[in-house]
Amino acid sequence: MFSTLKTLMDGANARADDRLKDVYAIELIEQRIREADANLSAAKMTLASLIQRKRSEEKLVAKLDARIADLTTRATEALASKRNDLAEQAAQAIADMENERRIRRDTVEAHVTRIGQLQMSIEAAHRRLVDLRQGAITARAVRREQKSQARLNKTLAGTSAADEAETLIRRVVDQSDPFEQSQILGEIDQGLSGSNIAQTLETEGFGPATKSTAASVLDRLKSKD
Repeated sequence: MFSTLKTLMDGANARADDRLKDVYAIELIEQRIREADANLSAAKMTLASLIQRKRSEEKLVAKLDARIADLTTRATEALASKRNDLAEQAAQAIADMENERRIRRDTVEAHVTRIGQLQMSIEAAHRRLVDLRQGAITARAVRREQKSQARLNKTLAGTSAADEAETLIRRVVDQSDPFEQSQILGEIDQGLSGSNIAQTLETEGFGPATKSTAASVLDRLKSKD
């Protein structure tokens, strides 16, 4: 039972972690890029230190070469002058410097190997960081598109600002024309009062005219002739 509960809890935690990563994916990407950039900077500092130590060892090796060459010349001259005691002292010093030179040359070679490896790692990390930054740009663009699409889907699905605007447009367009309504009311009133019948009879020429017409004006002008 406890094993089942633990499995369920682990699954719930994993799902919650996935949801959290989905929500803050861009922020997590940017944080990981900052960490990778910091690691790359630290590696560059290490590389610079290794190169500096290698150069220092190379300078010491060069100095030992010069000292060994000088003492060798001097020891040779001492032997030629039968000063074996001085020649032996010089030989011991030369032996000591040659041993030191061998150790320092081994150190230089080790630095060269380590520098080569670290340079390759830094170059690979740099290329990967460039790809990560480009990927982050793409991810941000995709996330903006996703948010825009989500807002559009919300607008298209159900009640929205567009739906409300369409409803208001229909209310305005479907309203009755007040001027036309007034004319209709006037016609209704005329029908109820019988005035429209009198007007129809007047138009047909029955009864006296109550309004001037173009025909009546022409008849009056002709009668004056």
